[in-house]
Amino acid sequence: MAWPDQLLGRVRHVLHHDLRRESVRVQSIARSAGGRFTSVIDVGHARAKSGRLPGIEGVWVLICGDLAIFTLLFGSFVHARSTAVPEFESGRQFLSPDWGGLNTLVLLTSSWFVVQALRALRAGRVGQGRRWIGAGAALGAVFAVSKAFEYAREIRHGFTPASSEFSMYYYSLTGIHLVHVLCGTVGLTVFALVHTRAARAGASAGFESMAIYWHMVDLLWIFLFPTLYLLK
Repeated sequence: MAWPDQLLGRVRHVLHHDLRRESVRVQSIARSAGGRFTSVIDVGHARAKSGRLPGIEGVWVLICGDLAIFTLLFGSFVHARSTAVPEFESGRQFLSPDWGGLNTLVLLTSSWFVVQALRALRAGRVGQGRRWIGAGAALGAVFAVSKAFEYAREIRHGFTPASSEFSMYYYSLTGIHLVHVLCGTVGLTVFALVHTRAARAGASAGFESMAIYWHMVDLLWIFLFPTLYLLK
């Protein structure tokens, strides 16, 4: 059994010799490159960290909670509609698909502005990012004002929250969504006004969270619009 021990000893000797040689080579490269060697390590570390979840982790918990609540509301609506299709279809006649479609276009455009803002901030173009954020906030305000006028029109035609089961769901779902739009609009406005210094320092996680929230608001409306305005 001596030859396995001899073979193992030779392997250890070769590995030890190679490791020492590679160690000397790396140290030589580090000395010749100076600080650039450390920079390469830092870049590699930054790239490894780039796989993180965008934004602040706690915001994702809140968003998942919001989505869970809306999922339950959607499920309740679909179940109630399946038991009273004629009543729900009668209530849907008070809604304007054209108005709802316009609001959808406003929110989609606003989300696109927010995407452009995030790209600008990540690239260090703070002034451009602020303008994109302001444009997104402005369209959020346009949506809110448009929805208020739409509510006024529907109420004038006798379509109130107490009119029917469909109207109760309509005002509840769109009302909760409108509150989210208003909160998001305020958040975007705050970032447009006071986020400049943080963005210049590269702290974009806060605005990433804001962007994720805004896209969630957009996503909810993409479900609400066809469900309430178009579903027959």
